[in-house]
Amino acid sequence: MISTLLVANRGEIACRIFRTCRARGIATVAVHSDADAGALHVREADTAVRLPGTASADTYLRGDLVVAAALAAGADAVHPGYGFLSENAGFARAVQDAGLLWVGPPVKAIEMMASKTRAKELMAAAGVPLLAPVDPARATPGDLPLLLKAAAGGGGRGMRVVRELSLLKGEMAAAAAEAANAFGDGEVFAEPYVERGRHVEVQIMADGHGTVWALGTRDCSLQRRHQKVIEEAPAPGLDDGLRTRLHDAASAAARAVGYRGAGTVEFLVTADGRPYFLEMNTRLQVEHPVTEAVFGLDLVALQLSVAEDGPLPSPAPPAPRGHAVEARLYAEDPARDWQPQTGPLHTLDVPDEPGLRLDTGYTGGDTIGVHYDPMLAKVIAHADTRGQAVRLLARALERARIHGPVTNRDLLVRSLRHPDFTGARLDTGFYDRHLDGLTAAPADDPDRHLAALAAAAAEASRHRATGSTARFGAWRNVPSQPQRRRYRSEPDGTEHEITYRTDRDGLTVAPGARTLTAAPGHVTVETDAGITRRFRIAAHHDRVYVDGATGSYTFTALPRFTDPTDRPEPGSLLAPMPGTVVRLADGLVTGAAVEAGQPLIWLEAMKMEHRILAPASGTLTALHAAPGLQVEVGALLAVVQEEPTP
Repeated sequence: MISTLLVANRGEIACRIFRTCRARGIATVAVHSDADAGALHVREADTAVRLPGTASADTYLRGDLVVAAALAAGADAVHPGYGFLSENAGFARAVQDAGLLWVGPPVKAIEMMASKTRAKELMAAAGVPLLAPVDPARATPGDLPLLLKAAAGGGGRGMRVVRELSLLKGEMAAAAAEAANAFGDGEVFAEPYVERGRHVEVQIMADGHGTVWALGTRDCSLQRRHQKVIEEAPAPGLDDGLRTRLHDAASAAARAVGYRGAGTVEFLVTADGRPYFLEMNTRLQVEHPVTEAVFGLDLVALQLSVAEDGPLPSPAPPAPRGHAVEARLYAEDPARDWQPQTGPLHTLDVPDEPGLRLDTGYTGGDTIGVHYDPMLAKVIAHADTRGQAVRLLARALERARIHGPVTNRDLLVRSLRHPDFTGARLDTGFYDRHLDGLTAAPADDPDRHLAALAAAAAEASRHRATGSTARFGAWRNVPSQPQRRRYRSEPDGTEHEITYRTDRDGLTVAPGARTLTAAPGHVTVETDAGITRRFRIAAHHDRVYVDGATGSYTFTALPRFTDPTDRPEPGSLLAPMPGTVVRLADGLVTGAAVEAGQPLIWLEAMKMEHRILAPASGTLTALHAAPGLQVEVGALLAVVQEEPTP
């Protein structure tokens, strides 16, 4: 029996595992880097052990330090969570060699599935359908498009889609470099890229007594950079025959490697319904809550029971009920190449309603750093039907109060309400086709104007409450005169100017609307058409967060006049986020000619690579970036002098 469990992970998955441990009477141990010293998973654990350093390679990926931490803290078991060391056979063996219980699959099963190329050989022998590999050295135009994949690891690292044969060699080198940097293994292989394929997976749970459960299907087709964004269970639109084939193939894969514990077998399903094995993840998946909701199970509790050599409670899994959908809330800007965002998270408040679940590693007051994945939380909705679950999730995200870095919240809401999604027309190219439309600023959003008016009214109320005579944006607020307030809407940068006056009751009147009540934290606005909107207001420095029933808005208060010296030199390439320069374009030196849109600098931040592109064709007149250089947001990386127009 496990008495004390160390979770060799961080963030929401550590908090998730601790929750089950508390319910089972198991004491908990967290490990943390210096950057995570005050993190939620550290605060929720009974005991915490420091791993000196900040980089993953020096902390969470140091299996020797994690095992030593478990022994020092008196733990008798280790759960790896997902990511980091969760599929590292050497770490699993070290845990067991130290006399600790490993809450995961057998070491041999991890080894057999660790390499995607080796896993495919095993699955072929087990009769699981596969995509035929392609030898890059012999690829022809008829083999295109190709998908390059890292043999080790996952999460989209080292993956590239190649549509032109002339680009294959360079993309192979880039994929190998990224894979080596992420996993310490630069092996890359190629296989056909299936256009409009669906990513469908089967959750497996197996005990040490011969029982294997295939716990339905999940669809994870909505992905960005080959990483999942929205997942659901069961996968919609599959006929009974296809579901049976997927369940049988997944069970065969598990039995072929003597699997035990929780695992996932992933498939690519073509538009005409043919399934092909992709890989087996020998760990708990990020999206496991949707399966838990549909089957009424606690998969972590089952992992712990199986690790204690307990049998699964019955020969067959319970009957599924209803539908569940999960959205991953990231601190990132989808409209700017998914750039991760950092900074203080002032508020994270998701509605607590029947059918909703929140898994997170953050609370309001925490800070989103640069060292780890930018996922803030997972929001899960469960209901009797798919349509009800999707509607519940979209509305919960819309009503959530998230103050701090830019997030993908609006993208999630729009994705869930997109006709292709609601109509279950799902495939991995969803964002390739729809991203521009999903991230475009609405051409006409009357509530945005009302929200800006509410922000101005709240600020005026705040100054009245404090008796302040401070200037609003560089001019004095004289109530008897018309006032103007300028805001920039974030993150799209649209500017709004609000012209208003204050009546004798201290309320704000503007063209088309007026306030009914105004306080620093709450404003009620009525339009000339008699429509009332209520807004909650929170101000942090020059940022104002306005939350209403139909959405949330973030504004930056602007001064009346701007300082021209604040503008960077034309052609400046600035770091869009804190990170590390990992490489430069071949031959990139001062004086080199560059083409508009050419990738010049690769920056890695929060487990993702970002390309810095030439803003125009011209000459590189300054280069401040070099591989290994750590930069802050806004740092000057290079300058391109644009060619004069003939």
